[in-house]
Amino acid sequence: MKKKSANLAVVSNNTFEASKAVNLHHYDISSALQTTLEFNELITIFSNQIKGLIPHNGFVYENEAFGLNISQGIKTKNSCSYELKVEDMSLGSLKIMRRQQFADEEIKLLETLLCSLIYPLKNATLYNQALKMAFTDPLTKTNNRTSFSDSLQREINLSQRNSRDLSLVFFDIDHFKQVNDTYGHECGDMVLASAANCIKESLRGSDIVFRYGGEEFVILLSDTDLAGAKIISERIRAKIENHTIAYGMATLKLTASLGISTLRKDDTPESLTNRADKAMYYAKEKGRNQVQTESAVQLV
Repeated sequence: MKKKSANLAVVSNNTFEASKAVNLHHYDISSALQTTLEFNELITIFSNQIKGLIPHNGFVYENEAFGLNISQGIKTKNSCSYELKVEDMSLGSLKIMRRQQFADEEIKLLETLLCSLIYPLKNATLYNQALKMAFTDPLTKTNNRTSFSDSLQREINLSQRNSRDLSLVFFDIDHFKQVNDTYGHECGDMVLASAANCIKESLRGSDIVFRYGGEEFVILLSDTDLAGAKIISERIRAKIENHTIAYGMATLKLTASLGISTLRKDDTPESLTNRADKAMYYAKEKGRNQVQTESAVQLV
């Protein structure tokens, strides 16, 4: 049975300071939590540190702002759930679970110990917000080219290590220069942002989209073979074609050309990228508003 009194805990500056002064000097938790700015590690350290005081079988931490759902151990019917906040900053939610019901004294102690987690979580949030801003294109809210190289190398390593498929898609808005020349750069910016939204709405949670430059985007499809990449690419192409943009008194219809490459054993980031890029340009040569693969280019 879940304790209703533990469903919500909003921890403010004042609560943290008061609790820290009175209670936390008894526990060596705060120092352990100062060793990392990674959410996963912070929650795991906190769970391990409090197990001797409040035995539990597992936890779930969720943070919607960063797309996190971190769990460890087993799920049970008894739990204590908390929305963690400091001032007006949301720090995610934490659920502590175990087979036996939590006693009132344990809940009070847990809420005291949670105060030690608040400021490390705040520091992690600020750090990851800064990283997110550094690697995010401000116009399209996609990942930027700076983050592409690291992400691509990481995905290649994971795919080769685990014998998984990996596909890369190049996406280019057709006749984008004509949009800028006819309607101006403000309209061009609107088109880019709209195209990025169409791409993101067509992807799965595991897929990553980057603004590569100008009107070009790159999409990383992990654990996806050529057939799967073609399905996703065609979904994106159709969504763009069926989308209408209103700008002033004008309405704009867009199309896009897409090219696909899939990972080979001897691939480097450059070779995988170049084949997708060539496939995209081949789609333009063939008449635009279509998806082409690296194999089609090789047959020419």
